[in-house]
Amino acid sequence: MKYAEYIKKVEIDSLWSGYKHIVWNLDRHVNILSGINGVGKSTILNKVVRSINKKGDIVSDALKGVHIKVEPEEATHLHFDIIRSLDSPVLDLATMAHVDSRITSALDFQIYHLQRKYLDYQVNVGNRIIEQLQQGHADAAQQLSETKRRFQDIVDDLFAATGKKMVRTENEIRFEQMGETLVPYQLSSGEKQMLAILLTVLVENGEPYVLFMDEPEVSLHVDWQERLVDLILQLNPNVQIILTTHSPAMIMNGWVDKVTEVSDITK
Repeated sequence: MKYAEYIKKVEIDSLWSGYKHIVWNLDRHVNILSGINGVGKSTILNKVVRSINKKGDIVSDALKGVHIKVEPEEATHLHFDIIRSLDSPVLDLATMAHVDSRITSALDFQIYHLQRKYLDYQVNVGNRIIEQLQQGHADAAQQLSETKRRFQDIVDDLFAATGKKMVRTENEIRFEQMGETLVPYQLSSGEKQMLAILLTVLVENGEPYVLFMDEPEVSLHVDWQERLVDLILQLNPNVQIILTTHSPAMIMNGWVDKVTEVSDITK
């Protein structure tokens, strides 16, 4: 089983019922798909995501009309995550009651699962730190703890305007605000959206993978939109970002040359 580092090219034979052939050559790190409403940005993203099953198998040949080329070409699997923009209600709250009564939206549920991954991430990193210390590699051990600290620093900086700071003495994510302890479900929609994105990046532990985002700017302040791509790459330089957006702010920090209009990849 060999995992790809990134997606090189996407071809879609028919975007909508037999017309609009898509050919999209992708950048190793940042890809921003833009266009007016209804032109097919989300449709393209969703077709690519559906061509990779939940186990990471690249099944593009089995999915009619969608073909993915990856690097290295012989890879058969791909690590990936997807961030949706809408903080929609959980459809069946009764089934969620046994999980956590504070979960009231799909974004809350996503954060709940990310918290479990965050705990696993800390155990994994902790074991690696112990191993390095036992071998006398103090510098390597220090480096392993740096990414988590960078994540905490980034979140503290983003949330500073509202006086929130991460509690660093607990393994689960908690915040302090004016002497009160908050859980992630008590954050604003924009704060939860940003936390979910950064957590998704962090728990991949620096490994090469693809992060799909469908209009991640929804609920985010314009300053956060401008910083988003840079913050993701700070946490994991090996990620490939593929996102759709309507927001000019998403490209303000030097990403104009990474923007592709749907019309430019339509044959």
